[in-house]
Amino acid sequence: MTTTPHENGETNRRQALQAAGATLAAGMASNTASAAQTAGSNRNTAPLGARLQGVQHFGVTVQNMDRAFEFYTQVLGGTEIMRDGDFKGEAIHFTILADQEILARERGIDPRTIGVPDLRGASQRLDVRFVQFENVVIELLQYRDAGQPMGTGDSWAEPRDHMSPAYPRSMHICFYIRDDVDFDRFITDLEAECARRGMTQVKANRTVTVRTEAERQAAPASTHSMKIHEGQSDGWSLIYCKGPEGEQLEFVQVLGPAQRNLPSRWSAADRWSQAGDERSVAGSSRPGRRLGRGQHAGLHPCARHRTYHPASPG
Repeated sequence: MTTTPHENGETNRRQALQAAGATLAAGMASNTASAAQTAGSNRNTAPLGARLQGVQHFGVTVQNMDRAFEFYTQVLGGTEIMRDGDFKGEAIHFTILADQEILARERGIDPRTIGVPDLRGASQRLDVRFVQFENVVIELLQYRDAGQPMGTGDSWAEPRDHMSPAYPRSMHICFYIRDDVDFDRFITDLEAECARRGMTQVKANRTVTVRTEAERQAAPASTHSMKIHEGQSDGWSLIYCKGPEGEQLEFVQVLGPAQRNLPSRWSAADRWSQAGDERSVAGSSRPGRRLGRGQHAGLHPCARHRTYHPASPG
């Protein structure tokens, strides 16, 4: 089989990333072993932060698993690394939902009225899929009725109506656009690709006043990203966009002074991400081919965030 320049570039890029990852892992393993020897039995009495390895993944509860999976893999170019499902029973129910069960009991209400599925009695089930964007893993979760096949149909619970990012506990996922990509065209192509797939919820904001959907669509391409030209963020461009499940997304591009102002660790991560990258923007049909890596995940300061190992979906 003949390989194309794009495929060769993709292979080289993956190999470079794997090599960089192996080098990083070896260094981390060496540091971990050294630290373990030093800490010895004191590891469990060390400060809490010293007992963590870092953030493991970010989770998004979706209404439709197949639709969300298509968006994050086929549109944005993520790679599935694991899936599991049909989780049910007392252990998983209370592992995830104990606080909501207690809240419902304290209020004297049916837990189902505040969005608590019956995993304990197996009337509902939980399915998960993990999608990797090189340095970031996103977990997609769907709570479905037991009679509904895995990965099909809508979630058991209705989606939330109020989705303003200003609400406490709101989160967003940010994707990093490559340096040589036209940001405004990326947003135009993203919306067109999602519309073609029937993902009508995927809509990016505009940087000017728009009062109707018609006005949003009619806004010129130059309003597809906000470009900052002063302060520490000089060179930073961004836009907020809703994902196919109504989740809050952000896309950013960091150039010029802002790129130089980023911490050195971010710069090193960028070098790993771009090593061996021979992608051609002109030959890339999907918006995901123009993404660098996951950039950050945002959390309103009033909210709590918890991370879990894939063996314990959450």
